[in-house]
Amino acid sequence: MDITLELMKHSILEGERILLRPVGLADAPDMYEYASDEETTRFVFETHRERTMTEEAIANYFLAAPAGKYAIVVQDTKKMIGTIDIRPNPTDRIAEIGYILNKNYGGNGYMTEAGKLITALAFEVLELEKVFAMHDTLNPASGEVMKRIGMHPEGVLRRHKVFKGRSCDVAYYGILKEEYFQQA
Repeated sequence: MDITLELMKHSILEGERILLRPVGLADAPDMYEYASDEETTRFVFETHRERTMTEEAIANYFLAAPAGKYAIVVQDTKKMIGTIDIRPNPTDRIAEIGYILNKNYGGNGYMTEAGKLITALAFEVLELEKVFAMHDTLNPASGEVMKRIGMHPEGVLRRHKVFKGRSCDVAYYGILKEEYFQQA
């Protein structure tokens, strides 16, 4: 199976309240709304100081290789409130997911819904063995999202990365194919 081809075939995923679709340059205003917020980006990427930084991120990350990268859009309002992506490793039949959400939309279950759509894609379409995600241990709210999409804590990678000048401990969560199908 060509995973990239399958991801491109599944570039739009529809949930009950959200739509996952490719990110485009037209999303720059909505993305900049959260990408320019220090609190939102604290654990994810460098805070955008100008909208051109957001446009460059869209062009260089989302548009340059769009497979598996999604805008999270509230269906009722068509507002783009974050992104989620899946980064498969076809050799090992695993994938990492990563996400960010506009803080004004937190606590509504949108990220849980997005995560469940992505894990369904990973196991039901891509036939992967495992999906995992990591978060800075200083950001336990991200771990709660991981638990809600069915992941289990597997350990902490101590001083696993340096981000914004700080050595970070990273919590590692995962869900196996059989665990996913047992809870489905």
